Amino acid sequence: MSVDNQDEGNRFQASPTGPRVAPPRGPGSRTPPPPPLAQPSHPPPRNRRPFWSVVIALLLISGVGIRAYRDLSQPDAWAYWKDQYFSPSLTSSLIAKTDLDGRRALAIRGTIGPAAATWFRERVDEAHLTAGDVVLLSSPGGDLGQAVIMGEFIRSRGLTTAVGVVDASGRVQPSYCASACVFVYAGGKTRYGVQGSRLGVHRFVATKLAGDPVAEAQRVTGAVLGYMTKMGVASSIVEAMSETKDIRWLAPKEALAMRLITDPIGKP
Repeated sequence: MSVDNQDEGNRFQASPTGPRVAPPRGPGSRTPPPPPLAQPSHPPPRNRRPFWSVVIALLLISGVGIRAYRDLSQPDAWAYWKDQYFSPSLTSSLIAKTDLDGRRALAIRGTIGPAAATWFRERVDEAHLTAGDVVLLSSPGGDLGQAVIMGEFIRSRGLTTAVGVVDASGRVQPSYCASACVFVYAGGKTRYGVQGSRLGVHRFVATKLAGDPVAEAQRVTGAVLGYMTKMGVASSIVEAMSETKDIRWLAPKEALAMRLITDPIGKP
């Protein structure tokens, strides 16, 4: 048998110049298309993490919204938020050195609002006041509860209080402190009496309706007496308060006798 006959059954034929070449395909010799890829019987599971992330985020947002709504639906809640975040009723300025024994002072002016205690604490921390530094007050009063908290905070830090304002030259000038402001002033471990400055007191009454007005008045009086006693002020200040609902300006000697002023330094 010849070589050609031997290779006749093979797929390729020998080329005279060397390599094998495939014979020309006939009409019926087309290669069948490859079979389609088998589809999986079950589709792969989808990643559901983004869905649950969205759900959790919505729950958190709705929880914050519900809490904010409940807070704002309470009486005086908007006044608190406004005083705390948007428009504080008090202002402050730090004086590096005053003529009050050469101490630093944080000058506080304005009405004591419903969020004044938190605001005041932040200002004291920012100023890095230490024991003996002065809180200089100029205020017509305001929220009694906030004033008590401010006074207790002043006492806890060992700060000194005085009534006055600071002029352009840095000297302390007379001013006034009335109503709830007196409770802030009473918090000072030392309480300077600046000549010309005034301290005013009056009778405190409940701002909300109570079932028993007499019992409520007694409760307020007891709370005022307890606070002033703790701060070292004589009980006679409560008697002065109870005399009138209008502001009663205390004479310097009277405030000194009540131990409301502890250090009458005169005019700086």
